[in-house]
Order: sequence, then structure tokens, then C-alpha cells
Amino acid sequence: MKNIYFKAAIFSAISMLTFSSCVKTDDYELPEIKCTNKFAAANHPLTDLAVIAKVKPTEADIIKEDYIVEAYISSSDESGNIYKMMFLQDKPENPTQGIEIDIDGGNQYLDYPTGSLVRINLKGLIVQGINGNIKVGSFDPNYPIGRINPNKLSNYMARVCDGQKAVVTAIKPLEFNSIADALKNGAHINQLVKIKNVQFEDPELTKTFADESGTGDRYITDKKAGRLDLRFSNYATFAKSPISPKYAKSGDIVLLLSRFTSSSNATIFTDQAYIRNLDDINFPNDRFNPGEPDAPSASAVNLFAGSDFENWTTFLSSVNTFGLKPYATQGVGLGYNGTNSLQIKGTPTANDYVFTSVATTGIPAVPKRITMYIKGTATGKTLSFNVYKAGGGFYVFNLGTFSTGATLGVESANSYTGSINTNGQWRLVELTLTGIADINTTAGKDMFAIKTGNGGIYDVQIDNIKIE
Repeated sequence: MKNIYFKAAIFSAISMLTFSSCVKTDDYELPEIKCTNKFAAANHPLTDLAVIAKVKPTEADIIKEDYIVEAYISSSDESGNIYKMMFLQDKPENPTQGIEIDIDGGNQYLDYPTGSLVRINLKGLIVQGINGNIKVGSFDPNYPIGRINPNKLSNYMARVCDGQKAVVTAIKPLEFNSIADALKNGAHINQLVKIKNVQFEDPELTKTFADESGTGDRYITDKKAGRLDLRFSNYATFAKSPISPKYAKSGDIVLLLSRFTSSSNATIFTDQAYIRNLDDINFPNDRFNPGEPDAPSASAVNLFAGSDFENWTTFLSSVNTFGLKPYATQGVGLGYNGTNSLQIKGTPTANDYVFTSVATTGIPAVPKRITMYIKGTATGKTLSFNVYKAGGGFYVFNLGTFSTGATLGVESANSYTGSINTNGQWRLVELTLTGIADINTTAGKDMFAIKTGNGGIYDVQIDNIKIE
């Protein structure tokens, strides 16, 4: 015991002597911090991976030279929802290419946090690409692409330094107003996006995020009735948390888009997405009825003269020389809020143009949408609409089966398949024109037509056709 105390005393004395000999002044100088790059500068842009990717890479496709790309990490596996994979993109905002890297281990966020700029040397790895989904991994003869051993990941990937510290940049998600826009042409696979005005579908509100023993598929929808499969891992920290009531409303969601391809048929794929954590969900707004558009704004104007059908003579003056079908009349007092309407009542004997109207003055130069209210029933067939182009021809919008509101996009041909039953209520229809630059807005030229299907039994009121 005495020896222990004696040794402790000697150690304390030496420590005090060492400290007093090191501190000469009250000035402290921080050591110079240097950060060096493990890999040389990129010799290929990230977009080149889409060029060299193979659907089923073989051993011969293992990259044998220093093939270096740079990318920003947009994902995080800290919550466990994104598991054994990492998403990267070529730019922190407005990216043009996203990729997935498969890794056989978790907690990668500790070494590669979100926003890190990294260099990847693909020497020794393979690149798989199918249906626009580009993946990087190891060769495994048993799978289309293998997962990289996490103990060897640093052989292939390293953070980029600016000379003093590792580079970290905020990742700004691409923003979209609908699910369809985010998924369009598969252009944003493996990229970070924000989709506005979405909510979980009604059946999901009784569930937890993940299933008890596996990954859960939970679907969100938007105001145009688009839907997207969200994947929730049962390894996530929030896997057993209920969706409702905290996330039962609507709002914006930040996602990493992905795409799953069937193993039995390479032409079949499913768009899906992952959140990084629950902070990616911001649902403060009331729930909505999917497919039901927003009411016309204060800036909306009549699509053509008399398109509110209050003055029948004015309306007839806007119809082109082909005139009006006899089963279309003015619905006096039958219109929206007790006004007048266009009444279509009867059974057409052909796929008819009920009427074609010509444009009036005052139409917006770059219109975003056409709206109208519809009430009534149609059995056997439904309605179709044509919006005319400035240089000839027209865009087609098909109503399909209709009951609670609809937001319609352009289709390839007129179709009358479906039925109408609004259960005695006025329902709003939107023809979305966003992204269409050649709609005719010249007064006096064909602008808009309503079509009915052969043999359909119609008893429908249409009112307040507006454009904005």
C-alpha cells in the first residue's frame, strides 16, 4: 500500500514539472489542421455511370482501372429506415444524376454524413443499371449486384477535403407539386425530392410505419389522386410508431426516390421512395379528397364568350359553324348555385362533338388550367374534352368514371369509357395545362370542344367553364 502511495506521489510531481516546463507563456497556438484527399480528382462525371451500367454485370464487367467520380451523399441511415444502401447525386441542388451504393452494413452516417462530398474509385466494383436505376456494388454471381463489405468501403470511397476540413454542403431537394411530376420519365431516381400537398391514403392511418416482421409498404396520395409507395424498414427507430394521429393530415414530404424492378420480368418496375427520418414529413394541413381540384382563383376568366351559360345567345355566338347538338340546351335555373347551365340530356348516336367554341379575347397568354363544374349522371359512356393547339390539332382530356372531382392530364386519344354519377352534387373538373405552350389563344379560332360517346345515356349539367 505504501508503494502505491509513493508511486502516485512521484507521478504527480513529474506531471506538474512537465506541465510547468511546457507552458512558457499565456499564449496558446492551435496546431495546424490539414485534410488531404485519398483519391485523385474525378476523371469521369457521375452521369457516365449510366453509360457503362449493365443490366446483369458479369465478372468481366468489374472495373479494372482508376475510375473516379464525385458525388454528394443525400441519404442517411441514422434512423435505420434506409438500410444497407446509400443514395448519392452529382450536385447538392438541381442534380442530373443519382445513384445507389449497396453496402453490407449500417451506421454509414458516422463516416459519411448527409451532404458530404465524396470521391468514389470504382476500380474493383461493378455498375448495374435497369429501368434508369443506377447501382454501384461488388460482383456477386448469385445476385445482379452484390453489397460492398463495409470493412472495405474506405478502399473505394473517401470524403473530399478543401485543405482544412472535409466538405459538407446542404442538400436542397428538388420540389414538385405532384407525384406524377416527381416520377416523370424516371428522371429523378435516387435523388432527393420534396413533393407538396400529399397525405397518407385512408387505409394507412390505422397502421404503424413498418410491419411487425418486415418492411412495410405505405402509400401516399396527392390532390391529383397520384400515389407512391413509401418503404419503411422494420429496423427503423420509428418502425412501430403509429401513422395517426401525428401524420394523419396533409402537407409536404422529402423523399429519396427509388425504383424496384421485378426479378422475373425486367420490363415491370415499381416506383418507390424512402424517408431519412420522421423530420422529412411535414403534414400540418387538413386532409383533402384526392382528385378533387382547387376551386377557380379570382383571376379565372370565361374560357369562351358565354361559358357561364347565363346568356344563351352569347354562348351560341361563340360556337363554330358546326353548331350545337339538339340534345344540348340551356338548363335554366339548373346551374351552379341556381344559375343557368349547359344541359346535355339524351342518347347520342355517334361519338359527337356537342359543340366546338372559338376563343375570346382576354385569355391568359400562358394558361395553367381550365376548370368547370359538372352535375348529373351518364351511363354507358362518359365525356371527353379537346383543347385546340395554335398550329392545328388538339390535346385530349378524358373524364373517365367521375363522381367526386377530377384533375385530368393529356391523353393520346378521345375515350368515352366510364360513367358519371355525382350523387346530386356539383363536382369540379380541372384540365391541367401546365407545361403546354402552344394552346390557341387567338380570338375567333377553335379553342375548346366537349364530346359525348355513342350510345351513352346522358343527364348532365355543365357550368362555369373557366381558364386561368
